[in-house]
Amino acid sequence: MEFAALAYVAVMSLILCILMYRDKAKAMKKEWRIAEKTLFSVAILGGAIGGVLGMYLFRHKTRHNSFAFGFPLLAALQIYVLVTLLK
Repeated sequence: MEFAALAYVAVMSLILCILMYRDKAKAMKKEWRIAEKTLFSVAILGGAIGGVLGMYLFRHKTRHNSFAFGFPLLAALQIYVLVTLLK
């Protein structure tokens, strides 16, 4: 059970990190972007850690308060749940 939860969060985090990269690339090319609702949905479903990583790795969405505070808050909550499960 613990390994499954850890693997799930890792996969979701990887997905959101990739989405953040793709959205940044699309923003630079002035193309159609990934909806913020989609990014937050993946974060809520377990990918917030990857969202925070992608936000600072690609310097994307760091000026938006909803992302700058929302992703780290969700990530902290997800880390807390994982640590609690792994005890």
